[in-house]
Amino acid sequence: MTQTLDRPGSEVADRVEAWVSAFQDALSARDVSAAVSLFADECYWRDLVSFTWNIATVEGTDEVADLLTTVLDRIDPTGFAVDGEPTSADGVDEAWLTFETAVGRGTGHVRLKDGKAWTLLTTLDELKGHEENQRERRPFGTEHGANPDRVTWKESRESEAEELGYTRQPEVVIIGGGQGGIALAARLRQLGVPAIIVERNERPGDSWRKRYKSLALHDPVWYDHLPYIPFPDNWPVFAPKDKLGDWLEMYTRVMEINYWGSTSAESAEFDEAEGRWTVKVTRDRGDGPEEVVLRPAQLVFAMGVSGKPNKPEFPGMEKFRGVIQHSSEHPGPAGYEDKKIVVIGSNNSAFDICGAAWEAGSDITMVQRSSTHIIKSDTLMELALGGLYSEEAVRNGITTRTADLVFASLPYRIMADFQRPAYDEAKVRDQEFYDQLREAGFDLDFGDDESGLFMKYLRRGSGYYIDVGAAQLVADGKVKLVNGQVQEFTETGVKLTDGTELEADLVVLATGYRSMITSVADIIGEEMATRVGKVWGLGSDTTKDPGPWEGEQRNMWKPTQQRNLWFHGGNLHQSRHYSLYLALQLKARQEGIAGEVYKLAPSHHKE
Repeated sequence: MTQTLDRPGSEVADRVEAWVSAFQDALSARDVSAAVSLFADECYWRDLVSFTWNIATVEGTDEVADLLTTVLDRIDPTGFAVDGEPTSADGVDEAWLTFETAVGRGTGHVRLKDGKAWTLLTTLDELKGHEENQRERRPFGTEHGANPDRVTWKESRESEAEELGYTRQPEVVIIGGGQGGIALAARLRQLGVPAIIVERNERPGDSWRKRYKSLALHDPVWYDHLPYIPFPDNWPVFAPKDKLGDWLEMYTRVMEINYWGSTSAESAEFDEAEGRWTVKVTRDRGDGPEEVVLRPAQLVFAMGVSGKPNKPEFPGMEKFRGVIQHSSEHPGPAGYEDKKIVVIGSNNSAFDICGAAWEAGSDITMVQRSSTHIIKSDTLMELALGGLYSEEAVRNGITTRTADLVFASLPYRIMADFQRPAYDEAKVRDQEFYDQLREAGFDLDFGDDESGLFMKYLRRGSGYYIDVGAAQLVADGKVKLVNGQVQEFTETGVKLTDGTELEADLVVLATGYRSMITSVADIIGEEMATRVGKVWGLGSDTTKDPGPWEGEQRNMWKPTQQRNLWFHGGNLHQSRHYSLYLALQLKARQEGIAGEVYKLAPSHHKE
């Protein structure tokens, strides 16, 4: 992503201006052939809602032609123009663009090779006439003058909180109150869309507070801002879980989000004729549980990337005399000092738990069942994130929004090619560290195609560890390591298939989570969940991400096979970035201005 800025009026600017002018002329003339001729044979057009009312990527000139033939008349794109100075590096010209459609305004980004489009990103930023309530459109906050019937801001807010879900219905119900649900609810509020979050935990942030005590974010602060309110300049680089929990609670109050804590979603049924859901919830406002029926038009599941904890059943578990916990249940090593702990797994949670247990004085053993990608945190920040998300990037004028759009401009099909050099450099930079791990018997990988962390995360959401120190404990033998598969539990521990027996007082199953759809099925039913299919993954035909190729995250942030059913989640970066595009889709449906969806996600068998 390194860019070399050319002088204003240079050949680079001329080439970009010529392409943009020709592209707009072709679109205005509805000349699909002329527009397609401006794309290279190998080309990728990624659209976030603006042309497709979807999140979709088309690949190759035939697919570009199909997209334009299908949507051009109704989208009516106008005003494509270069925004700022184009740049050039390694024979690729790049430029930011602005444009409008029949209903909205957008941002674009283009990469040109030999004067033709290699990659094109188009995004919908706002809906005309339904812009967010901010800056020059911010609310006044009070009423000047005398009014005996004055309603204060506080009274209005209290009335809304009391009425919504009872005497008037929300447009959107969001099931899940972590960072994803909160970010989306904040976006919807700025767009004037009434929404309620339904969350089992009592308070915002409890999903973080209740995890093991050593947990902290492995992503740096510059990558993790929420919409509208960035973390302050003195925020820790890696946010501790309780501090993040407090921030989410504060954010929810400041953004005036209707957050129904201590509320569980029991069932949801969709009336196709009426176009509304019946969502039955059990809510406890402090005086005992009550049943409430919500009737939203749109239902969003914001339950992260994962669903239910994956708790494998091993023979003999019932006779084990110690304690068995899934990593989601593990509170930390308190009470297990000087005890023997076996952790089944070798990814993020496993390492965090092992590190905390070693610090507490426990006798700790990690069981690695399959290879793991490890990248040092400081290496990740410097080589993979630093150009976009870092203090240096901030000093260079790269805003969070700009960084997000640069990242979004890389089609998933070729993203690995952009990622691989950073991880190739990491192998050299941290060779001694990796050699020590291998000598300790640790099974390392960098992904099926050596493209590292982000591609592993995007493809399957697991199989990696961002090292904040615990990996060195394994390399040094302070955390004992065994490789193999669990055969059975005994009264005193765990036996592996090679005959190795591990004594344990506590066994922690750091075995990950199942697909989000497994939790969703409990609410919407198996039939609907099966029709919607897999959530997350690209269909890359790599480990744990079987095909077919879809080119985008399956069913995330976009229309699904079930009308008015949506999924939102991911890390803080994805929750921030994609919440805008999901909110715009929901607002457009509320206002009746959403167009036909192009390239609707296919249905797959449920995981």
